[in-house]
This record gives sequence, structure tokens and C-alpha cells, in this order.
Amino acid sequence: MPLTLSSLVHHSSLKLSVLVGEDRLDTPVRWAHVSELADPVPWMDGGELLLITAMKIDAEDPDEMRRYVRRLVGAGVVGLGFAVGVTYDQVPPALVDAAREAGLPLLEVPRRTPFLAITKAVSAAVAADQYRAVTAGFEAQRELTRAALAPEGPAALVARLAAHLGGWAALYDASGAVVAAAPDWAARRAARLSADAARLRERPGLASVVLGPGDADEEGDRVELQPLGPARRARGVLAVGTAAPLGTAERYAVNSAVALLTLTTERSRALQDAEQRLAAAVLRMLLAGEPEHARAVAGELYGGLLDAPFRVLVAEPGGDDADVLGALADAVENAASRAAEPVLLVPAEDGRRLTVLAPDGGAAVAACGEYARAAEERRTAPGPGGCAVAVGLSGPTGPGAAAAACRQAEQALSVARRRGRALVEHEEMAAGSVLPLLADDAVRAFADGTLRALYEHDATGRGDLVASLHAWLSRHGQWDAAAADLGVHRHTLRYRMRRVEEILGRSLDDPDARMELWLALKATSGPPARD
Repeated sequence: MPLTLSSLVHHSSLKLSVLVGEDRLDTPVRWAHVSELADPVPWMDGGELLLITAMKIDAEDPDEMRRYVRRLVGAGVVGLGFAVGVTYDQVPPALVDAAREAGLPLLEVPRRTPFLAITKAVSAAVAADQYRAVTAGFEAQRELTRAALAPEGPAALVARLAAHLGGWAALYDASGAVVAAAPDWAARRAARLSADAARLRERPGLASVVLGPGDADEEGDRVELQPLGPARRARGVLAVGTAAPLGTAERYAVNSAVALLTLTTERSRALQDAEQRLAAAVLRMLLAGEPEHARAVAGELYGGLLDAPFRVLVAEPGGDDADVLGALADAVENAASRAAEPVLLVPAEDGRRLTVLAPDGGAAVAACGEYARAAEERRTAPGPGGCAVAVGLSGPTGPGAAAAACRQAEQALSVARRRGRALVEHEEMAAGSVLPLLADDAVRAFADGTLRALYEHDATGRGDLVASLHAWLSRHGQWDAAAADLGVHRHTLRYRMRRVEEILGRSLDDPDARMELWLALKATSGPPARD
């Protein structure tokens, strides 16, 4: 318990008397300070018991005493001790009235009690309180270490920390999802702070964030968010909620929990690095057409993945921020871990590509879809490069067709980049029309160039060759039907088609020419601008 004015008043050897402020004796005292200056405020830190004999102030002047006491209260002084029998035989009424008016506790110090005895008592009490706090902190550290080594690991540590703080605690993974919370009722409260935890992880170099009452949630807790892992990229976040600011012992406990959870996280990361090297070897064997060798190397770690249909996912950053792939990998991996399903992740050495093999219809594929949808909602600009990530997803496959599935994912990734999409599935490409694939600047430029001469001819008012070509191709070369659509004689349409051939230098009897012209008509953006 911290030292209070009440503790000093009840100290048997000090013989202090309370003149003003009997209802404020529970105020903590940080230190005792002696000063006879008329204005000691510049040397106050707040929380002091100020001891005076009034050698340099007129303690009988009501106006001066009101100004003096107001300055002390404004500086955070928690009490005033006045020694009688030195300058004044009793505490002047002007000072008593000023202290009562300002609400400052005023203590009478008898002549036989030296100020040194008071400062020694305060110093001893403060030292004892600090010792208790440090001792409690070390004991908490031992308990947290034992909890971290328990089978439940981080969950047990979080539970022990919450009990020590008399509040609640929660652990978030790299995606901001709640991994553990204690007590049980804290899980819902912690979930409301997932977005804050995710934002903290994305702000490298930030030590911590404090959310005061009203900022965190409607319960009015004071919540601290502490990042776990290296400063450049946190691996998770620890949140602690308490009714009041943390004391010394509580701060020791939180710092110990951060250190232990960071070590646990980094140890897990080292294991994950080894798993990724094994995953890369399994993937190389699958792509080389050696599924049985891949299955043997995968063993129990990835073997279950190869026993059922899986999908191949290939992802690249949409811009210059390669960290988005790390966040995607964390989201996929955490989802797979919670669902107890195997997943194979292989990041490229340069960090600019991520390949994933995940069970078809499983939690990892769903997490990828959720991450992509969130990326599209945060789109910074329309078109290519607008999304933070581009992902291509293959159709369901097995070990023997892994190479073909990788090609499907690559093709879907290429379309995702061109369209400015965060995620494109290969099945979506196969089931849809080819025409959306023409929505590309290079394809439109080809179409405009192919039809430029016809548009320029029509612009002179000498005919309508573009519309005639479109009608003729849409009717599969049937002259009467196409002429009827245009409202002209079939001989007129024949003449126009000969002019098309002459202007383009291509024969309409060539099926390749007809196909290219039809696609150009579908992809063109209209008459090209003149040079």
C-alpha cells in the first residue's frame, strides 16, 4: 500500500495534528520536501508533503496566504506541514482559512518533531512500498514463466496475468484475431479491439498504445496494447484492461508477459521457417511430377494435405509493399491452425510471391477470400495496382496434377493483376465469357489500330463500313439477313465488304481475319483519336 497522509498522522513518534482536511488523509504521499521559499512551486513534482516554518512568508496576511496555498495546490502538493514554536507559536488563522478554502490538508508539526524525522519516515515508507512492488513483480514473473511452460502455453500465461492485474488480458495473433482471453467474459470485450490490435501491428517502431476510458469500450476500462516481436514487424499483440493505471508491480508483470510471449512467438517463428523449407521441397517435387516422393517427404506434417483435393494459391503484392504477403500468410496460417487443417506455404526468396497449397473448401481458402475482400474494400485507386494484393486460385486438384493447378493459379493471378482485382479463381475464368479478358489496354490498343482505317473512312461521310462489317459478321456472312438489319440492298452491302477488304488489305474469306475483326469490334473503345 502506498504511503498516505493518514499513515503519517497515525505514526506514533511524529505526533502530527490535523488542522484542515480530515476527509483527505487517504491521499498518497510521494515525498516530503522542506522549503522556506516564498514560491517553492518551480521545485515541486507533485505528490509532495511540503514542510515549512514560514520564515520568509507573512503567514498572517490572508491575501498572501490564499495566493501561496493556491500555487501549492496547482503544483500538486498534497499536504502542508507547519512547524509551531519556531517562527510562530501556533499556526496563523490566515493560513488555516486559506488551506480550508483551497481544500489542502494542513498538519501541525510540534516543535519536538524535527522535519528530518518526517522525511525519514516518508523515505522509509516509499522504499518499503517500492521493495514490495519489486518483490511482487518478481513473484509475478516466476508465476508467468511457469504458466508459459505449461501445456496450455500462452493461454495459461494470459490467464495468470489477468489474475495478477485484477483485470483482464487478451492475446491477438498477427491478423488481429483473439487467440486467448481471460477471464472468460473478456473474450467478447477483447474482440471489439481486434481492429486496434491489427493497426498497432501495422505501425512499426511503436512501443504501445493506451486507450483511456471511453476510447476502448463502453465498460470504461483503461486498456494497454503491447506489440510482441521485433519492432519492424510485430508478430502479435497483448492487451491488458484495468480500472486504473498500472502500478509498479503490475508494470513488472506486464513487461514480463511481453518478454515471455515474444520469446514464445519467435520460437514458433523459427519452427515455421523450418517448416517452410520442408514445404518448398514438397512443392518442388509436386511440380516435378513426383507425387510419391513428395508424399514421403511431407510425412505427417503435410501428408494429410495430399490425401484429399486441394487448391493452389499464388499471390503477389499489388504495389511496392511486400509486407502484405506476410499478413496474408499469417491470416491463412492462423485460420488453418484454428481449424486443425494442414496447409503448405512457400514464400519466394525475394518476398515478392507466396504459393499456398490448402484443402479445398477449408478454412485457409476461406481466410484467403476474406483477406482479398478486405483488400478490395481498402482499394486505393481503380484499375491495376489499386489493390494491395493480387491472388490467383486454382481449381481443386490432387498431387498428380499439381503442376497444372499451379499454371491455373498463375493464369488467374495474371487476370487479377490486369483487372485490378484482389482475387480471381480459375473456375471463374473457365465458366465465364472470354470477352471480359479483352478489357485490357493492350487489347484495346490493338483493336483501335486494326479498325482505325475503317473509322477514318466513315468519318468522311462516304459510307458506314464499321456498322456494315459488324452486321455482316454477326449474321455469319448471310447477305440478305445482314442487309435487312442495315436497311440497305444486299448489293450495297457486298460493295461495302469489298471496300473493307481493300482498305484493310485482308480477305474476309479468311476465318482468322473474321475472328480478329469480330474481337476487335467487341474490344474497341470507339473511333480512335486522330494524330
